Amino acid sequence: MSAQSDGNRLRRQLHGSLVILKKNVLLYYLKPPVLIFGVLFPVFFFLAFKMGRNISPAAVVPGMVAMALWFTASAIGPLVTPWERSAKTWERLISTPISLRAILAGDVLSGFAFGSAVSIIPVILGLLLTDAHIVNLPLLAFGILAGALTFASLGVLLSSPPTASPSNIMLLSNLVRLPLLFVSGIFVPIEQMPAWAGWVAPLSPLSYAGSLIRAAYGAVPYFPVWLCFPMLFLFTTVMFAASCRFHRMYRAKGL
Repeated sequence: MSAQSDGNRLRRQLHGSLVILKKNVLLYYLKPPVLIFGVLFPVFFFLAFKMGRNISPAAVVPGMVAMALWFTASAIGPLVTPWERSAKTWERLISTPISLRAILAGDVLSGFAFGSAVSIIPVILGLLLTDAHIVNLPLLAFGILAGALTFASLGVLLSSPPTASPSNIMLLSNLVRLPLLFVSGIFVPIEQMPAWAGWVAPLSPLSYAGSLIRAAYGAVPYFPVWLCFPMLFLFTTVMFAASCRFHRMYRAKGL
């Protein structure tokens, strides 16, 4: 009987997460800040990186895919929660029968779906406009999915501070995301970076997702493929657990 009750409870929580996902898709995917920070940012970074430099498409396309995934998947979480707080709907949301963990899981799924979908665009453009080619399509697909889940968890973690101003969260978000981007090997190969940056690179989840995407395009990955998936899983688990803890802590304080 308890097993059946646990199963029903789990299904209700999963249904609640999917409802949160649907709500975020309908309300927030096309909001200007989401499009600016999630879509335009990687485009401008790519143009600044590529223009005036003699770089082969095989080196550019994997980095563009990884960077698009990084910004899009982590753009939803930092914006949704402050918007909910400013609209006074966050309190209503956390008072529903679904758990806080299920609510945050819905936000993670929102970033995961957004990042996975948008990252297909640079993949297609790379195939159509350059001579870059995919040598391992399953690895590319699983690398994008694993990276999107990890980056979405990072976005939800960054939304933890109790503020109703999205600009404050986006400032914090960029203070975290930009340094991790620059040490991940997207712009400069890790082996060519200063020694201190080489030590910091393993702390960036983008380093591992970027390695998977590079390997899928036939380039030499910075980290072994067998290591990248466990590290992304570890980052996802730690960041989602931390986000649940911080949100619960601020909720207990009435913030």
